[in-house]
Amino acid sequence: MLREAEDLAKDGMDKALDRLKKELGRVRTGRANPALLDDVKVDSYGTQLPLKQAATVSVADARLLVVKPYDRNNIAAIERAINNSQLGLNASNDGVIVRVPIPALTEERRKDLVKQVHKAGEDAKVAIRQARRDANDLLKEAEKDRDISEDDLKKGLEKVQTLTDKEIKAADDLIGKKEKEIMEG
Repeated sequence: MLREAEDLAKDGMDKALDRLKKELGRVRTGRANPALLDDVKVDSYGTQLPLKQAATVSVADARLLVVKPYDRNNIAAIERAINNSQLGLNASNDGVIVRVPIPALTEERRKDLVKQVHKAGEDAKVAIRQARRDANDLLKEAEKDRDISEDDLKKGLEKVQTLTDKEIKAADDLIGKKEKEIMEG
Protein backbone atom coordinates (compact mmCIF):
# COMPACT_ATOMS: atom_id res chain seq x y z
CA MET A 1 0.00 0.00 0.00
CA LEU A 2 2.89 2.37 0.75
CA ARG A 3 4.42 1.66 -2.65
CA GLU A 4 1.07 2.19 -4.33
CA ALA A 5 0.62 5.62 -2.73
CA GLU A 6 4.19 6.63 -3.59
CA ASP A 7 3.72 5.52 -7.21
CA LEU A 8 0.45 7.45 -7.42
CA ALA A 9 2.15 10.61 -6.15
CA LYS A 10 5.21 10.17 -8.40
CA ASP A 11 3.06 9.60 -11.47
CA GLY A 12 0.92 12.68 -10.84
CA MET A 13 3.93 14.85 -10.09
CA ASP A 14 5.86 13.65 -13.15
CA LYS A 15 2.88 14.48 -15.37
CA ALA A 16 2.71 17.96 -13.88
CA LEU A 17 6.44 18.54 -14.53
CA ASP A 18 6.16 17.21 -18.09
CA ARG A 19 3.25 19.58 -18.74
CA LEU A 20 5.31 22.45 -17.33
CA LYS A 21 8.29 21.59 -19.57
CA LYS A 22 6.00 21.55 -22.60
CA GLU A 23 4.43 24.89 -21.63
CA LEU A 24 7.83 26.49 -21.09
CA GLY A 25 9.08 25.18 -24.43
CA ARG A 26 6.33 27.15 -26.15
CA VAL A 27 7.22 30.44 -24.50
CA ARG A 28 9.16 32.63 -26.89
CA THR A 29 12.53 33.74 -25.56
CA GLY A 30 13.83 35.76 -28.49
CA ARG A 31 15.90 32.76 -29.55
CA ALA A 32 14.87 30.36 -32.30
CA ASN A 33 13.33 27.16 -30.91
CA PRO A 34 11.39 24.64 -33.05
CA ALA A 35 9.01 23.95 -30.12
CA LEU A 36 7.69 27.47 -30.67
CA LEU A 37 5.73 26.19 -33.69
CA ASP A 38 4.39 23.00 -32.04
CA ASP A 39 0.81 24.31 -31.81
CA VAL A 40 0.64 25.63 -35.38
CA LYS A 41 -1.94 23.81 -37.51
CA VAL A 42 -1.65 23.80 -41.31
CA ASP A 43 -4.62 23.49 -43.66
CA SER A 44 -3.38 20.76 -45.98
CA TYR A 45 -5.76 19.36 -48.58
CA GLY A 46 -8.79 20.28 -46.45
CA THR A 47 -7.38 18.78 -43.23
CA GLN A 48 -5.88 20.58 -40.22
CA LEU A 49 -2.45 19.00 -39.65
CA PRO A 50 0.10 19.83 -36.96
CA LEU A 51 3.04 21.61 -38.60
CA LYS A 52 5.33 18.71 -37.62
CA GLN A 53 3.34 16.42 -39.94
CA ALA A 54 3.56 18.81 -42.88
CA ALA A 55 7.19 19.95 -42.62
CA THR A 56 10.48 19.76 -40.77
CA VAL A 57 11.37 22.69 -38.54
CA SER A 58 15.02 23.45 -37.86
CA VAL A 59 17.09 26.26 -36.39
CA ALA A 60 19.21 28.09 -38.95
CA ASP A 61 20.74 30.49 -36.42
CA ALA A 62 19.88 32.09 -33.08
CA ARG A 63 17.09 34.20 -34.58
CA LEU A 64 15.85 32.17 -37.57
CA LEU A 65 13.74 29.04 -37.95
CA VAL A 66 13.61 27.22 -41.29
CA VAL A 67 10.52 25.22 -42.21
CA LYS A 68 10.94 22.75 -45.08
CA PRO A 69 7.61 21.31 -46.31
CA TYR A 70 7.36 17.62 -47.20
CA ASP A 71 5.13 18.68 -50.09
CA ARG A 72 5.97 21.93 -51.92
CA ASN A 73 2.27 22.49 -52.65
CA ASN A 74 1.79 23.23 -48.93
CA ILE A 75 4.34 26.04 -48.73
CA ALA A 76 1.79 28.88 -48.95
CA ALA A 77 -0.51 27.18 -46.42
CA ILE A 78 2.41 26.73 -43.99
CA GLU A 79 3.44 30.37 -44.35
CA ARG A 80 -0.18 31.49 -43.81
CA ALA A 81 -0.59 29.21 -40.75
CA ILE A 82 2.55 30.61 -39.09
CA ASN A 83 1.60 34.22 -39.84
CA ASN A 84 -1.94 33.69 -38.46
CA SER A 85 -0.78 31.76 -35.36
CA GLN A 86 -0.94 34.66 -32.83
CA LEU A 87 2.77 34.15 -32.12
CA GLY A 88 3.76 37.53 -33.53
CA LEU A 89 5.92 35.93 -36.23
CA ASN A 90 6.26 37.04 -39.84
CA ALA A 91 7.14 34.06 -42.04
CA SER A 92 8.15 34.34 -45.70
CA ASN A 93 8.80 31.70 -48.34
CA ASP A 94 11.12 31.49 -51.32
CA GLY A 95 9.28 28.68 -53.10
CA VAL A 96 11.33 25.96 -51.39
CA ILE A 97 11.45 26.77 -47.67
CA VAL A 98 9.68 29.07 -45.22
CA ARG A 99 11.92 31.37 -43.20
CA VAL A 100 10.65 32.49 -39.79
CA PRO A 101 12.75 35.29 -38.28
CA ILE A 102 12.38 35.56 -34.50
CA PRO A 103 12.14 39.25 -33.57
CA ALA A 104 13.90 40.61 -30.51
CA LEU A 105 11.66 41.00 -27.47
CA THR A 106 10.79 44.36 -25.95
CA GLU A 107 11.27 44.84 -22.21
CA GLU A 108 7.50 44.95 -21.70
CA ARG A 109 7.00 41.72 -23.64
CA ARG A 110 9.76 40.04 -21.62
CA LYS A 111 7.95 40.95 -18.39
CA ASP A 112 4.67 39.55 -19.78
CA LEU A 113 6.43 36.32 -20.73
CA VAL A 114 7.95 36.03 -17.24
CA LYS A 115 4.44 36.41 -15.78
CA GLN A 116 3.25 33.68 -18.14
CA VAL A 117 6.12 31.42 -17.03
CA HIS A 118 5.32 32.02 -13.35
CA LYS A 119 1.64 31.22 -13.95
CA ALA A 120 2.54 27.96 -15.69
CA GLY A 121 4.90 27.17 -12.80
CA GLU A 122 2.22 27.87 -10.22
CA ASP A 123 -0.23 25.62 -12.11
CA ALA A 124 2.37 22.84 -12.06
CA LYS A 125 2.95 23.28 -8.32
CA VAL A 126 -0.81 23.10 -7.68
CA ALA A 127 -0.93 19.84 -9.67
CA ILE A 128 2.04 18.49 -7.68
CA ARG A 129 0.30 19.34 -4.41
CA GLN A 130 -2.89 17.70 -5.67
CA ALA A 131 -0.93 14.51 -6.40
CA ARG A 132 0.43 14.69 -2.83
CA ARG A 133 -3.09 15.12 -1.46
CA ASP A 134 -4.36 12.12 -3.45
CA ALA A 135 -1.51 9.91 -2.20
CA ASN A 136 -1.98 11.09 1.40
CA ASP A 137 -5.73 10.38 1.20
CA LEU A 138 -4.98 6.88 -0.07
CA LEU A 139 -2.60 6.29 2.85
CA LYS A 140 -5.03 7.65 5.45
CA GLU A 141 -7.84 5.52 4.04
CA ALA A 142 -5.63 2.42 4.19
CA GLU A 143 -4.77 3.18 7.82
CA LYS A 144 -8.44 3.73 8.65
CA ASP A 145 -9.30 0.37 7.05
CA ARG A 146 -6.46 -1.18 9.09
CA ASP A 147 -4.53 -2.18 5.93
CA ILE A 148 -1.42 -0.40 7.24
CA SER A 149 -0.19 0.53 10.72
CA GLU A 150 0.07 4.03 12.15
CA ASP A 151 3.87 3.84 11.80
CA ASP A 152 3.53 2.86 8.13
CA LEU A 153 1.16 5.78 7.63
CA LYS A 154 3.72 8.16 9.13
CA LYS A 155 6.54 6.74 6.95
CA GLY A 156 4.35 6.93 3.87
CA LEU A 157 3.34 10.54 4.52
CA GLU A 158 7.00 11.50 5.04
CA LYS A 159 8.05 9.80 1.77
CA VAL A 160 5.29 11.55 -0.15
CA GLN A 161 6.27 14.91 1.38
CA THR A 162 9.94 14.36 0.50
CA LEU A 163 8.93 13.56 -3.07
CA THR A 164 6.71 16.66 -3.18
CA ASP A 165 9.54 18.90 -1.98
CA LYS A 166 11.88 17.44 -4.62
CA GLU A 167 9.36 17.94 -7.45
CA ILE A 168 8.48 21.51 -6.37
CA LYS A 169 12.20 22.35 -6.35
CA ALA A 170 12.51 20.88 -9.86
CA ALA A 171 9.59 23.07 -11.01
CA ASP A 172 11.20 26.14 -9.41
CA ASP A 173 14.50 25.34 -11.16
CA LEU A 174 12.74 25.08 -14.54
CA ILE A 175 10.95 28.39 -13.95
CA GLY A 176 14.16 30.15 -12.88
CA LYS A 177 16.06 28.85 -15.88
CA LYS A 178 13.32 29.95 -18.30
CA GLU A 179 13.02 33.37 -16.65
CA LYS A 180 16.77 33.90 -17.00
CA GLU A 181 16.58 32.82 -20.64
CA ILE A 182 13.78 35.32 -21.35
CA MET A 183 15.44 38.24 -19.60
CA GLU A 184 18.82 37.84 -21.31
CA GLY A 185 17.37 36.66 -24.71
